[in-house]
Amino acid sequence: MMDSRKCIYLQSSRRRTERTSLRKSSILCSAAMNVIPSVIRGARRLFHSDLPLLLFPVRSSAPLLTWPQSRRFASKQVKGQKKEQKKQNPNPKMDKQEVEIRQGMTAEALAAAMNKDFDHVLEALLNTSLDLDSLNPDSVLEEKWLKEVVTRSGMKFRWAKLSESRERPNRDVQRSRPLADPSLLVSRPPVVTIMGHVDHGKTTLLDSLRKSQIVSTEAGGITQHIGAFLVQLPTGERITFLDTPGHAAFSSMRARGANATDIVILVVAADDGVMNQTIESIQHARKAKVPIIVAVNKCDKPQADPRRVKQELLAHDVVCEEFGGDVQAIHISALKDDNLLALAEATVALAEVLELKADPNGPVEALIIESRTDKGKGPVTTAIVQRGTLKRGCILVAGRCWAKVRFLFDENERAVTEAGPSVAVQVVGWKELPSAGETILEVESEKRAREVVEWRSHEEEQQKLLEDRSAIELKQKLHLEEYQREREGLSHLSWRQRKAALYRANKTRFSMRPSERVENEELSLPLIIKGDVDGSVETLLNILDGYDSQEQCHLEVVHFGIGEISENDVNMAEMFGGSIYGFNVTASRSIQQLAAKKGVPLRLHSIIYKLIDQLKDELSSKLPPHVSQNTVGEFWSIHCRLDLNQPTGSVYQNRPYQ
Repeated sequence: MMDSRKCIYLQSSRRRTERTSLRKSSILCSAAMNVIPSVIRGARRLFHSDLPLLLFPVRSSAPLLTWPQSRRFASKQVKGQKKEQKKQNPNPKMDKQEVEIRQGMTAEALAAAMNKDFDHVLEALLNTSLDLDSLNPDSVLEEKWLKEVVTRSGMKFRWAKLSESRERPNRDVQRSRPLADPSLLVSRPPVVTIMGHVDHGKTTLLDSLRKSQIVSTEAGGITQHIGAFLVQLPTGERITFLDTPGHAAFSSMRARGANATDIVILVVAADDGVMNQTIESIQHARKAKVPIIVAVNKCDKPQADPRRVKQELLAHDVVCEEFGGDVQAIHISALKDDNLLALAEATVALAEVLELKADPNGPVEALIIESRTDKGKGPVTTAIVQRGTLKRGCILVAGRCWAKVRFLFDENERAVTEAGPSVAVQVVGWKELPSAGETILEVESEKRAREVVEWRSHEEEQQKLLEDRSAIELKQKLHLEEYQREREGLSHLSWRQRKAALYRANKTRFSMRPSERVENEELSLPLIIKGDVDGSVETLLNILDGYDSQEQCHLEVVHFGIGEISENDVNMAEMFGGSIYGFNVTASRSIQQLAAKKGVPLRLHSIIYKLIDQLKDELSSKLPPHVSQNTVGEFWSIHCRLDLNQPTGSVYQNRPYQ
């Protein structure tokens, strides 16, 4: 029994010894595993470090460094090396690139400001609500998209400021130049403008003077363009005549003619007397400080009364010689060529009194009377030379357009080599079409012409930026004033109470998200205006500017231009749901079929008042019908009801009937 117990005890003690030895060996192994990597790392650092080789002598009998010393030396060297690396290779914070943006910036200009290409702008606008298919380099981006592109590109933006330091040197060309020597001046033909009321015989008078038939070629028998003609009288004198429209819509053309003239012939019909456009012509002549000759026309009619015409002119400060004034009044009949020679002599006499002279040498100065686009010639302008001599090859500047003169034509479409002062001529060679009323100035080279055009475009852009900035500042000021008014009555409340009060006041506005707002379905009429010449388009735009019922039907001019109706006009009208109005222009058969297919109305007219009437009718059709009820009268009916309880047996009641 004792032997068995002893055996069991020995076995258990042996097992404990084995477990203890195993535990110690495992501890030693784990310690060795932990030490070996650190030793290897230290050795590698020492090997790659710049320590002198004397620390490791090759053939020396001195004892090697012990492990603890090596470990301490290695650890110190590594720590020092880490600090030096931190000092030598700092991690600088990258500054974001700053991009200068401005209102009305195009996609191409934004890409250039960011030193990127146009594709980068497209990539930055991916996954946005902007239609990328319609975006091209010339597209103008809104403010939020400008900021979005810059932000998504990891850059900062700042708004461009208009400062004096950025002002460019003035490269414009001036009209004023030193006066020429009086001995070099030569006599020039007078420029005479024929003005007056519609259908008083202005063009008929001009036809009789130049022996032409212009009236027969005009639509509706009325003049709708301003024309310039050089007439040589039987006596040998030459006169440049300007024929202006008499319709009320062409006020700007009459004003332009008065500013370019030396003498005004005021045509008044003897049977009609002084009318509205007669009074307007007098005002234009007086404003331009131009002398007047009164031509009392249609004196051959039985009901003609020239004396009454002169008396009516007295009310407008036009005193004829018959009443002691200085205004010549000639009684004529343009249809029968009566007394036209006396009118011509009066014009020549007045021109001699004015002593009209000009300098035929030096740079050219001229005034654009009309401009148009010709299919074979391109942009063409009709101008009157005021100074110098216009020749082929001259470099001209007008507004923001320039030209190198290729051809010159007179009023009969005949080519001429040069045009002197007071001569009306058609100029071909413009790069773009200038506006009527612009001043033409000659420059020395094409480079100088481009500089002038660039400077004028820059000035116009700066002016527009200033106007936009003023409008933005005004809007911000109004918004701030409204913001302060809303909070004046809440200043005594705490911020929590003020927030709750504002929420209650604007509960309906806060509850609607911008995407859920219902657009105001107001009545509108978008228009596209096309005309044959710049003066016609100017006249139509002036008519539309007088529209004063925007609250009933919003009238908007989407596009206007000169020339025939194009496919682009039809597509634009379809996009905006508008109509195309053309004056003295045509549309090809394919364009008419395209407009009919897309449901775009084409309103083509050659008479101005018919176009205005149709525009009024279309505006009226857009308005809702006005329902009104008028009571014309009342009818009283008598109803009889039998009542057996009454002694009379009946009761009468009167009821109105409408």
